[in-house]
Amino acid sequence: MTPAASSPSEAAPVLVAALYHFARFSRHASFRAPLQEFCDARGIKGTLLIAHEGINGTVAGSDAAIAELLTFLRAQPEFAGLEHKESRANAMPFLRMKVRLKKEIVTMGVEDIDPNRIGGTYVEAKDWNALISDPDTIVIDTRNDYETAIGTFRGAVDPKTKSFREFPDWVRNNTGLHNKPKIAMYCTGGIRCEKATAFMKAEGFEEVYHLKGGILKYLEDMPAEESLWDGACFVFDERVSITHGLKQGDHVLCHACRQPLSPEDLASPLHEEGVACVHCHDSRSDEDKARYRQRQQQMDLARKRGTQHLGS
Repeated sequence: MTPAASSPSEAAPVLVAALYHFARFSRHASFRAPLQEFCDARGIKGTLLIAHEGINGTVAGSDAAIAELLTFLRAQPEFAGLEHKESRANAMPFLRMKVRLKKEIVTMGVEDIDPNRIGGTYVEAKDWNALISDPDTIVIDTRNDYETAIGTFRGAVDPKTKSFREFPDWVRNNTGLHNKPKIAMYCTGGIRCEKATAFMKAEGFEEVYHLKGGILKYLEDMPAEESLWDGACFVFDERVSITHGLKQGDHVLCHACRQPLSPEDLASPLHEEGVACVHCHDSRSDEDKARYRQRQQQMDLARKRGTQHLGS
């Protein structure tokens, strides 16, 4: 049974909902305050981004609170068709609730890319294995390097981008992407692929596909023994990573560089909790490390008192 299918009494107590919807949303600025107030009144925490092109974010709370929020959002004419994905957490994975106004709900930096007008073909999780196993298909991971480092689909091309803004240039500089007729793309929850496939179509690629619901949907639906996914999936909350069945993974976050750390990384002599890790040890000055040690001491004291330090 997946976490989303479990009853509240059997599952972890906190419901996490990842959602996005592209729509013409000209009143996004005036919607920010009511949305913030709605979430605050129900103890919902997380981040929601709203822009002229729609809404995107991940939130967490009680089952009842999240259900009320989804009903509220779908009552807005622009978001009537909003879809979401659920998973669970043993504790609240966010510190606060933030509703932010943005120019884009996922930042690519390319103007006139409208996923509602042009985009790739959705592929359901159950059909994904067949597509990416086809020798006529190039599989592209549209996520950033720190995400792909802990898990990816077998045989996927890793652009090694630091941010999604680098993706368009990466595509334009890789003429070999035209060597096969099919392009299959994936990301965490599906939103980056909405823009990435629209961009690919605008660049002249004809057969462009993307995994509907992203890695999250695949890990929820695909039995581990049939899976072509290796590793864990990075998520943007305090769980850090999830695995098949949407179970929480064993990664933690380095509070110095925000990179996900595996158990092997934690065992490295270069790791000092809250101060440095295998990824950032050599790039941090002594002054940086002294400051991080002081912050870590404050976090440890707050933990002993049973309070939450906002820097954690």
